[in-house]
Amino acid sequence: MVRQLSPDPCKGAPRPWGKVEITRMTKPIWHTRRSLLRILALGAGASALSACGTTSATPEEMEVRSEYQLGAGDELRITVFGEAELTGQFRVGSQGTIAYPLVGDVRAAGLTVTEFTQSLQQALLAYIRAPNVSVQVTNYRPFYILGEVQRPGTYPYSTDLTVLNAVATAGGFTYRANRRRVYIRRANEAEERSYPLTIATPVLPGDTVRIGERLF
Repeated sequence: MVRQLSPDPCKGAPRPWGKVEITRMTKPIWHTRRSLLRILALGAGASALSACGTTSATPEEMEVRSEYQLGAGDELRITVFGEAELTGQFRVGSQGTIAYPLVGDVRAAGLTVTEFTQSLQQALLAYIRAPNVSVQVTNYRPFYILGEVQRPGTYPYSTDLTVLNAVATAGGFTYRANRRRVYIRRANEAEERSYPLTIATPVLPGDTVRIGERLF
């Protein structure tokens, strides 16, 4: 049952309560919906912009850490048992090779330690009968960290380095830093990938780590 207001000479004819309530409630609801849609649109646009030039890593890529591939700047300890003149410290040069006695330049960049050991052993077969070769990485190439950290730059790599370790080395996050995502370009990849920033997110030698800026 619609209840009528008593006539008011200053306001004209009375209006039903139901209509008054509908008129007053519709406007706030409409404004609330419109504001929510605007916020969602801004968030989607900002996410699209931040994703430009990056690729999200799959769960498999996060869980599986492939064996390290050698690169320029790595220092190797090569031991050939029974051959003292072939044992020593060698550095992978800018061309991705090492200068080795007897065999000359040997390709190292892009190979795992196991693959390089097999390659060197095969090359030595022309000079030594059944060479027994052992290879260790004694010093890794540095990593690079950019973006929202206190001291961006190049830093020495340490074994089992994580993104949080790398950030700590660079003086910590800035107040604008996005602490949920990190962008990493691996040394053997052409573009950076987006990873969840967790306590276990790994950094490899030669990686370029970028800490982005948070949106809000």
